[in-house]
Amino acid sequence: MSLRIGDDAPNFTAQSTEGEINFHEWLGDSWGIIYSHPADFTPVCTTELGRTAQLKDEFARRDTKVIAVSVDELKSHHDWVKDINETQNCDVDFPIIADTDRNVAELYNMIHPNASTSVTVRSVYFIGPDKKIKAIITYPASTGRNFTEILRVVDSLQLTANYSVATPVDWEQGQDVIISPAVKQEDVEGKFPKGHRVIKPYLRYTPQPNK
Repeated sequence: MSLRIGDDAPNFTAQSTEGEINFHEWLGDSWGIIYSHPADFTPVCTTELGRTAQLKDEFARRDTKVIAVSVDELKSHHDWVKDINETQNCDVDFPIIADTDRNVAELYNMIHPNASTSVTVRSVYFIGPDKKIKAIITYPASTGRNFTEILRVVDSLQLTANYSVATPVDWEQGQDVIISPAVKQEDVEGKFPKGHRVIKPYLRYTPQPNK
């Protein structure tokens, strides 16, 4: 059965470039991203892992841990990391799981047989501190991921987890957000002291509460 938003994130123990990892223990109370790569020594994956390493401080600022998955073996991962560091001018210091038995790939539905029976698609799972799946993005192997969007999703998830708001189309940090329809109009001023504007009774904007 495919995983869906709100489901428990499956736990697993696996070997990685950072040693053996129990996923839930490794995640602790942090937010997390687990994402898959079709294969080692492939061009698009090299740029993606490099970009992840370059964004280390951005993920840390959001208390978000990142872990990658590939069905290749551990030695291959270590050798590949050298190429990534060299070509992407970075230092890969996050774990890459050696999923040779495809256990993790199967748990997280990362192999789509109509695309390939042997390698993973580019899946991204966003996981909250409660170990629940908060969002899922899936790309084909031919399309590199947009890490600006991945960070934006983390920002939205963390914001909306703590305030009764939603983020509108193309929202970015610091922009106005939408007040949840569940908030009664008579309660708006108390909940959102920065003010608000009403476009329609169901469409109410307020400045980002945590900025």
